[in-house]
Amino acid sequence: MDKFHALADPTRRKIIELLARNGELSATDICDEFHVTHPAISQHLKILREADLVRMEKRAQQRIYRINPETMLEMEEWARQMTELWNQHFDALDTLLQVE
Repeated sequence: MDKFHALADPTRRKIIELLARNGELSATDICDEFHVTHPAISQHLKILREADLVRMEKRAQQRIYRINPETMLEMEEWARQMTELWNQHFDALDTLLQVE
């Protein structure tokens, strides 16, 4: 699963935001934050796991979720590179406009 495709869904972005604020949460705690069925949230969590955006650890009867920091850093680096690329284009445009 593509990481950006996984984050295209607002519910999955909200799950990531919850985990970013709380560090880790059980699947039940995550489900309690939404007005949708537990199976629907489980499906969202599965997609986030497949995209390697979250990690899951089984503790007794609970499944505990946390953000995968390595993947988030990869995405941050990609965004930084794209920003740098666009800034280069804007700098070239500024140079061109100053010449005329």
